[in-house]
Amino acid sequence: MKIHREGYKIILIATLILVAVLYALTEFNAPVWLTALIGIPLLVLYILVIRFFRNPERYSDKTENGVVCPCDGKVVVIEEVEETEYFKDKRIQISIFMSPLNVHVNRNPISGIVQYFKYHPGKYLVAWHPKSSTENERTTTVIKQENGTEILFRQIAGAVARRIRWYVKPEMKVTQGNEMGFIKFGSRVDVYLPIGSDVRVSLEQKVSAAETLLAICN
Repeated sequence: MKIHREGYKIILIATLILVAVLYALTEFNAPVWLTALIGIPLLVLYILVIRFFRNPERYSDKTENGVVCPCDGKVVVIEEVEETEYFKDKRIQISIFMSPLNVHVNRNPISGIVQYFKYHPGKYLVAWHPKSSTENERTTTVIKQENGTEILFRQIAGAVARRIRWYVKPEMKVTQGNEMGFIKFGSRVDVYLPIGSDVRVSLEQKVSAAETLLAICN
């Protein structure tokens, strides 16, 4: 299993803690019941931490004018909204919630040039809170395709997720499906599509980054 670079430090710390605790239990001849009581939950937590930072290979859908999902998770919002930061007009918002069990690598939904990027410090409301899109810590990225279509998406921190990472900057050329960032321990990503886009996902649908076709923009 390939591990994402964002997890190297945390996994190292978790390994040292696990080894230290098991060593202490052995050194002080702890009874079997105590070793099991402490060791088993700690081992399970260790496995979950490693699993959280997994980074499987992904291959993007190449449908013409297709927009792929930027993250793994479940679709929790599909609605027409007013986008007030960049477009300042109506857009179709699709929100994908990532649980701690999902792969947390974020990927570019389309290929093109990064037209706009901004990091916003903010609150840490639960990810499904309606105001999390505008009040939580977040990043906003806009990618412009060769045909002029612009897609905006936001990485949004939640109550637990408080470490957003991004690997893009303005004027950078990016490829659909390639890594653009990472959100540690849960949260969500919002995507804003032009009105009239052919949405290809439904509410409560489980989706995969780069591989699930989110919509087609005509």
